[in-house]
Amino acid sequence: MAQNSQNLRVIVVGAGWAGLGATYHLAKQGYDVTLLEAGAYPGGLVAGWKTAQGRSIEAGIHGFWYPYRNIFSLVDELGLQPFTDWTRSAQYSPAGLEVESPIFQNEPLLPTPLGTFLYPRFQRLPLSDRLSALPLLYALIDFDNSDAAWRRYDPVTARELFKQYGVSARLYRESFEPMLLVGLFAPGEQCSAAAALGMLYYFILAHQPNFDVVWCRGTVGQMIFRPWVERIEQAGGRVLTNRRVTEVLLRSQEEQKEPPSHSEFNSKSKPQDSKRALSVAGVVCGEEVFETDAVIFAVGVTGMQKIVSVSKNLRQFPEFCQLMNLGAIDVLATRLWFDRKISVPLPSNACFGFDRTTGWTFFDLNALHDEWQSEPGSVIEADFYHANQLLPMDDEQIVAKVHRDLTTCISAFGSAKVVDSSIVRLPKAVTHFSPGSYPFMLPGETSVKNLFMSGDWIVNRHGSWSQEKAYVTGLEAANRVIAQFGQGVPAPIIPVEPDEAHIQVARSLNQTLRQVAASILPDIAVLNCW
Repeated sequence: MAQNSQNLRVIVVGAGWAGLGATYHLAKQGYDVTLLEAGAYPGGLVAGWKTAQGRSIEAGIHGFWYPYRNIFSLVDELGLQPFTDWTRSAQYSPAGLEVESPIFQNEPLLPTPLGTFLYPRFQRLPLSDRLSALPLLYALIDFDNSDAAWRRYDPVTARELFKQYGVSARLYRESFEPMLLVGLFAPGEQCSAAAALGMLYYFILAHQPNFDVVWCRGTVGQMIFRPWVERIEQAGGRVLTNRRVTEVLLRSQEEQKEPPSHSEFNSKSKPQDSKRALSVAGVVCGEEVFETDAVIFAVGVTGMQKIVSVSKNLRQFPEFCQLMNLGAIDVLATRLWFDRKISVPLPSNACFGFDRTTGWTFFDLNALHDEWQSEPGSVIEADFYHANQLLPMDDEQIVAKVHRDLTTCISAFGSAKVVDSSIVRLPKAVTHFSPGSYPFMLPGETSVKNLFMSGDWIVNRHGSWSQEKAYVTGLEAANRVIAQFGQGVPAPIIPVEPDEAHIQVARSLNQTLRQVAASILPDIAVLNCW
């Protein structure tokens, strides 16, 4: 193999945040990178497209939160200005408006989590219920995103965690579970307590401004991914769509460096044989074979499971078979065009209580998207998470439900007529961080020496979530390729903002107490808090 990055070939599978991030950096470093995307457009779940009438739609609206430091850095590097200003948000239930959140960075800065508790304007939730969350602060301090912390909290449900720490039933029902439904996309009894703590801390509690959010002024695919792909191609990378991976070709170090063929599968090269270090020699997409020196998988849980299910070679490895234990969650994305303008107080809104196990959000696209600012009628995006019971409904039923629920939140929608609509069903679309799922998630490195993983479900210690985590893991995968071949400069990765001083002190003290307790009581060296 030539030890020159100009000749080193890398295949990246999946054109979302992780795959595009890895491809872009490796292309800039002179690698021969080919990005394979199963769909018709780069972008994964955030790809946008046009309807037959020429109207822009996408697979749900995606926010960009204050701590997305690496994504904001990328957008600056690309010379783009795709975002709105920071926006306020509201929360609704069938009873009406429940809470309005400010732009937290505009409020006087308080030590975390005081700003989060004091600045939102709750309409009904009593202070006594809000104060019942204070004991939960210990769990947030104890959960430091380490492997040990994940293993302590992952077997427990989020609902159990909140109950055992004394969170009132009303606070859980009207505040914490709605956050889980739109943050982890599932009700609390179906969410890992570890994932709940990680998500809540990153997005809401670590620093006062963290809940502040901007939105793309159009589809993410059009405003970010399209110019990003152009830059990748200018750097020498290739982006090929409609390429679905059907096999991964393996080779041992002892085998000669011959061009792999579709039928190449050396049955004597078993992963159980520790004397043989297996590596990927090629990626197969139907009748096409892409020879490679390294592979980065950057697909979601469902996509990776589909690849494993058809790959005889990957099924040799227990780690890939075990990821079949992971789950994914159904999402429904709807966009409604109305015959008149309805005044929507705030552009982004979360809702709870309309369906027992489903959360949803709605957005005023006239305020957020350039395309709809001068539209004579309201354009509303409503996205439903954990939407299992909604996907089988026909389009007319879904439109009627969305219209009805919007009217419950803002009564003026009752007098408006829907003149057009778009319904996008997304079965098994987002990662389900279920209780007990952590042991089955893959790290960035695998037992195949030149096969690397990335995505929002991959285990890493950066501390970010969602789109930011996916992008960061893509950069981490690119850096692993660079480290393996010794060619190129690693991608700089901006760490999450350090914990505030009082949280650092509390975590250090907690860790010391755990170590002391473990030394005194060695039989329970890994303490549980249950």
